Amino acid sequence: MFIGHYAPALLAAALPHAPRLGTLFVAAHLVDLAFFALTLLNIEHLRLVPGSNAQTSLDLYHMPYTHSLLGTTAFAAFWVAGARLAHVPWRATMIGALVVLSHWPIDWLVHLPDLTLAGQPPKLGLGLWATPLVARPLELALTAAAFAWYVRLTRPAGRHATLALVTLAAAMLAAQLVDWSAAPPTRIVDPIHPSLPLTALAAVTVLALLATWVGRTRRFALGPRLRTL
Repeated sequence: MFIGHYAPALLAAALPHAPRLGTLFVAAHLVDLAFFALTLLNIEHLRLVPGSNAQTSLDLYHMPYTHSLLGTTAFAAFWVAGARLAHVPWRATMIGALVVLSHWPIDWLVHLPDLTLAGQPPKLGLGLWATPLVARPLELALTAAAFAWYVRLTRPAGRHATLALVTLAAAMLAAQLVDWSAAPPTRIVDPIHPSLPLTALAAVTVLALLATWVGRTRRFALGPRLRTL
């Protein structure tokens, strides 16, 4: 998934004591940020394979550090350590860590078997990417539901609250559509051109900045809203 990883961030951002939305957007894709950085350093690897699966040509064949369950748990632990060093309260720290940790089970739903428990086979993945008519509506529905939850449990707190919210939603949808519409390669591309991971890093960064803008224009409103649910 891509924008589907933001669903836990949107859900968590509406909780009491949660970090701001922009911070949680970084947490949601922390594992992927590390993965694309490691591909640039030639430590983890992906390639483009024509017909790799029905949804994407990405063959994520070597991700032992970032996309193992142990690795994802380690990233969550690093998040906790960094947040505590920055004197972030425990509840906010743990909410962020859980969003980091959510990356692996969400990937497990859609990835073909390329995930591991601790960096070694067996490789795991439910493989919904092989059925785009299931995977794509599921991703959109999860993200839209989480977005609606965040909007319902927060309220505008600035002049540009609506503009920020609409801009973020439009950017997320546009990024996902661009990802889905990428032309498949005509041959195996290995190694990949650095532009691919750099583009992915840029997309995640832009969405995190837009989420930061949204978070600054909304405030928590759980108490009053609970009475109307």
